[in-house]
Amino acid sequence: MKKNIFIIATILLLLLQTTSFAQQKVIPLYSGEIPNSKKTPAGYKENLDTNGLFTQISIPTLTVYTPKKGTENGTAVIVLGSGGYRVLVDEGGDVAKAFISKGITTFVLKYRLPSDEIMNDKSIGPLQDAQMAIKLVRMNAKQYNLDTNKIGFVGLSAGGHLASTEATHLNTVFIENKESINLRPDFMVLAYPVISFTHAKVSATIAKLLGENPSQDSLNFFSNEKHVTADTPPTFLLHAGDDTRVSVQHSILFYEALQKAKVKSEFHILQNGGHGFGLEHDTRGNQWFSWCIDWLNEIGFGIQIKAN
Repeated sequence: MKKNIFIIATILLLLLQTTSFAQQKVIPLYSGEIPNSKKTPAGYKENLDTNGLFTQISIPTLTVYTPKKGTENGTAVIVLGSGGYRVLVDEGGDVAKAFISKGITTFVLKYRLPSDEIMNDKSIGPLQDAQMAIKLVRMNAKQYNLDTNKIGFVGLSAGGHLASTEATHLNTVFIENKESINLRPDFMVLAYPVISFTHAKVSATIAKLLGENPSQDSLNFFSNEKHVTADTPPTFLLHAGDDTRVSVQHSILFYEALQKAKVKSEFHILQNGGHGFGLEHDTRGNQWFSWCIDWLNEIGFGIQIKAN
């Protein structure tokens, strides 16, 4: 009897693993030459350590997570993870599982980390990958049953900086786009984002992207609160008031700019939580994710699962 129970349990586990695996697919971000790239040195090899941190990424990819068949609602998010442009935290899978549970197809971007070893201009490498990610998703929307007008970014910490840079510099395109694909995300969800390079500076992040002595023009270019316009996508902001790594002032600056430009936005400042709490805040659990889904519904992105 015990043997039978063990066999049944093993089969169920294998089925669950198969189902999970079937929901994921890794695709290269570029089909040909990667723009702005040098020949990768022999010793420059991608690594994922035991703490879930990627380093030395030279080949960017998108990992696709699809909702259970019949629950798709046509909306998609592209997740840009954290790591201060120094590393990339392997957190996209957890975020993806939350979104696909709501019928939202999720693409996790493993973007290149700025490096003079593999890039001609490291300051634009991650931005090129973010631009290419939304281009690729829109070009393949039919394949994933997506509405091309319901594709957004989810950016965490430095990923929030990358998302907001792409979304506020729509006239500055660093990739080939002969097809004239729309590169504007339809909405953004930014959790404890780096926004400004001129206020409440996160010096380590700035140095990784721009070097030790960046020009004032570069600092201004990557201070995204300075580039908000009426065309900036609707934005959901989340930050902890006691965040000592990335001050809540970053989200405040961006929210004020959004309000001035009359862009739809919602901003939650949590009393505590520090930095990088992800989906499971110490005292609020994943409550913020429910707020986010409610907000997406309110602004008309049709997150409700369609009836069969």
